[in-house]
Amino acid sequence: MNRHPAQKPEPRDLLGGLSRGLAVIEAFDHDRPRASIAEIARATGLTRASARRCLLTLVELGYAESDGRGFRLTPRVLRLGGAWLSSASLPELLQPQLEAVREATGESCSAAILDGAEVVYVARASTRRIMSVSLSVGSRLPAHCTALGRALLSALPEGSLEHLLASLTPEALTAHTRTTRPAIRAAVAEARARGYALVEEELELGLRSLAVPVRDQRGRCVAAMNIGVQTARASDAVVQERLLPALLDAAAALRRIIPG
Repeated sequence: MNRHPAQKPEPRDLLGGLSRGLAVIEAFDHDRPRASIAEIARATGLTRASARRCLLTLVELGYAESDGRGFRLTPRVLRLGGAWLSSASLPELLQPQLEAVREATGESCSAAILDGAEVVYVARASTRRIMSVSLSVGSRLPAHCTALGRALLSALPEGSLEHLLASLTPEALTAHTRTTRPAIRAAVAEARARGYALVEEELELGLRSLAVPVRDQRGRCVAAMNIGVQTARASDAVVQERLLPALLDAAAALRRIIPG
């Protein structure tokens, strides 16, 4: 439609149900990851009946979940922002920092977001190919056995994490891949406690991967960034003294500039 940007649309041209549903989604944030119908109604200005219908619709479509007392969003909501993340400002903000990590470490550095049970690459600064799989922007990998995935999962609210784990059918890609929910949950908890995820040969033999969450100015996780190296070149000392500091510095720099 070639409508002039300054032209105000007629009310009949707008979908009230869509605007109410989006308002309900936007009512959830870092300070309110879980909310009751009454809380959503107050936050959005909707009636309780309207807020209830929106929330139940989101649950039916898989964008929210309920424990009977409150509601929270599920990772499926990330699909709504996928197009923006792939084409707008976030990759542009990430790219210089990925390149800075590459220059500091001599290793490829990538950034990804979470989409259901997978990570989706949104930016990458490459050196040489170390994996049998060729990675580029738009590539997808399973979240359960990748450092990027575990860093992103570690930032989820517990309810969202449990919902995702319950839907997983993890595949063993190597003899080292963790495939049980308790083992994956423990690995995610370890990543949350450390502030970074380290995965050893679970995605591919001979590959060691390190990842950290990337947060915005409000502290919300918007992506994760990682370095993948051959195990023969990545001792514990190399990880702790060279790779991890570079990633943490880049994540700190991004937190200062990514709008909240």
